[in-house]
Amino acid sequence: MGSTAPTKAELNGSNFKITRTTSPRKVPEPGSAEELSHSHCTDHMVTVRWTAAQGWETPEVKPYENLSIPPTASCLHYATECFEGMKVYRGYDGKLRLFRPDCNGERLNTSAQRSSLPGFKFEELKKLVAKLLQIDGPRWLPKSRPGSFLYIRPTIIGSGPHLGVQIPKEALLFIIAVPWPDFTKLKQDQNDDSSAPAPKGLKLFASTPDAIRAWPGGFGWAKLGANYGPSLQAHGKAQAMGFDQILWLFGEDRQVTEAGASNFFVVWRNAQSNQLELVTAPLESQLILPGVTRRSVLELVRERFSTEKQQAEGSSLAPLQVVERPLTIHEIETASREERLVEAFVSGTAYFITPVAMIRNNDLDISTLGQGGKPAGYAAQIKSWLEAIMYGKEEHDWSYVIEEEK
Repeated sequence: MGSTAPTKAELNGSNFKITRTTSPRKVPEPGSAEELSHSHCTDHMVTVRWTAAQGWETPEVKPYENLSIPPTASCLHYATECFEGMKVYRGYDGKLRLFRPDCNGERLNTSAQRSSLPGFKFEELKKLVAKLLQIDGPRWLPKSRPGSFLYIRPTIIGSGPHLGVQIPKEALLFIIAVPWPDFTKLKQDQNDDSSAPAPKGLKLFASTPDAIRAWPGGFGWAKLGANYGPSLQAHGKAQAMGFDQILWLFGEDRQVTEAGASNFFVVWRNAQSNQLELVTAPLESQLILPGVTRRSVLELVRERFSTEKQQAEGSSLAPLQVVERPLTIHEIETASREERLVEAFVSGTAYFITPVAMIRNNDLDISTLGQGGKPAGYAAQIKSWLEAIMYGKEEHDWSYVIEEEK
């Protein structure tokens, strides 16, 4: 009889070891230095160890603490690391919700395998996140603060002691929750003059040909730490010049890919058909991250900005046609010059839906605000639709309600 390989344990988000903190951490006030630091985590964290021999161990919920890994850990030498960005929302009905968590789980699983880390059943991730928030949610997102959120960071690292170019034999999945500022309001809140108008949008600096974020056959489509470190120097230089983000361009034709770590959209009137279009870079080239918010924007626009829907509801906004194709900075410049550019915005978990006011390409400043010097309102409407789902104003199957402890 032939020998049978031992069965490796799958990731299971339904069984936990739980150790509760005896020293609760201070909950920072909204807008405080602690919140703005992006580093003041909640009381607990989730950890799950994996080994090549046994598979996934039992998940643990335990007090937030520093990790202990050997100096030879694979993640420190060979970039075997990936992560996700999610939020948990305190709804106006008092409930805690995640937004499309299976999409994040599926992407983390894909990113893990792209970086030579173990895969898992992606639907288990939302169970791990939910358990953490069942414990920390009531204190860190109290029902007295509806409309607030926490940022969730699930991460997988190669954690074993095996130095050398090889697939990691050990890995660690951990999940932390962090109070996070609302970037769509932050600039206005930090303005000394409370009567000043809200900022019109982000200022983007177009990348130069010698700075490339992602390339065909690479890993720009996966959420790996290796995507971000090499881009931070260009980002810092742009901020020092007064810009908010880098608009990453690629290739001889200067294709528009992402804005910082966000997906980029433009609304314009097609020069040939005169049709209003929502245009964004495609996924097929694997130059951009398949954002969960991006996916949601496109699905909502296809459903709710159709000609039939807009006519039925008597909307003041004209119907939009979704176009996923390569677009270049030259096309955006031409559309602005010909007054066909209606609006531009970014989407992502951190920046959510934020308008773009201008792009600097070489020495040229391109206004992306359209006629009248302000956004047309498409981004604002999309943001409103998404917030209604996230905060429970609209029941939707994209919402995942977390059952809290009594």
